[in-house]
Amino acid sequence: MRWLIGLVVLLALARTADAAEQVIELSVGGRTVLGTLRTPAAMGLETPLMVMTHGTLAHRDMEVIQGLTKALEQRGIASLAHTLALGIDRRTGMYECAKRHDYVAAEAIAEIGAWVTRAQSLSQRVYAFGHSRGGNQVARYLAASGTPLLAGAVLLAPVTAGAEASLRASYAQTYGTPLGPFLEQATKAVGAGRGGEWMDVPGFIYCRNAVVTARAFASFYGADPGQDTAALVAQLKMPVVVIVGTKDTVVPDVASSFASAAEASGGRLQLVTIEDADHFFRDLFAEDVADRIAEFINQTH
Repeated sequence: MRWLIGLVVLLALARTADAAEQVIELSVGGRTVLGTLRTPAAMGLETPLMVMTHGTLAHRDMEVIQGLTKALEQRGIASLAHTLALGIDRRTGMYECAKRHDYVAAEAIAEIGAWVTRAQSLSQRVYAFGHSRGGNQVARYLAASGTPLLAGAVLLAPVTAGAEASLRASYAQTYGTPLGPFLEQATKAVGAGRGGEWMDVPGFIYCRNAVVTARAFASFYGADPGQDTAALVAQLKMPVVVIVGTKDTVVPDVASSFASAAEASGGRLQLVTIEDADHFFRDLFAEDVADRIAEFINQTH
């Protein structure tokens, strides 16, 4: 009988652990967006909570986000990882290239803001986190928000102005035709108030033979100072840590892009390097990232 009571207790504890993960829905801009709240066993208003934004065309359940949320939970840090709508109601999973593309970079600002507001109802120590292009979108949100009531921000391998310029420069090599005529067409359409006009293009972001609105194409490939993540972060007043892997070939210039801003920040902006990690910080590298985040949180408490 004693072993049976023990089994019941273990099952109850297992159910309690499962209850630490919860799907949350918000309505932003007329669409329902989804997020996953993961909390440690002892969750309270003083528990640090990380609002997590994924990278290009990705989602809240991608490996780098999932690995980090679990590693953070083990360190007593809660997380609220969300999936950007990208024009789709209740979007889950990777954005399918076969779908039509109608979304712009600025739309992420409102979504991140909505999730930060939701997080602030759960914790008094809220941090913003962004991976890859999500890092740029978090920086856009922070710069647009002035002085949001956040404890700090973590940017993991954030997209840089150099990486964006490289994508534009390699368009012809990647898709077999110059970028210029398509960008000119998109820019003219947006300027004429026809941003919702559909275009058939040989490539858009990572998608071949895509159907995309003029506003989406112009937003991604047009000249935009908001693509300079380092310049945006340099404007901020809050503590920020930028984490970079030494074997990142997707955004290889993160360290050099942020070096001068970090040096001039007086310690407000930290640049942390993880040896041998690539752009996605898989497996044990996720533990290394979680350790650096925990150190940053302890410093800012």
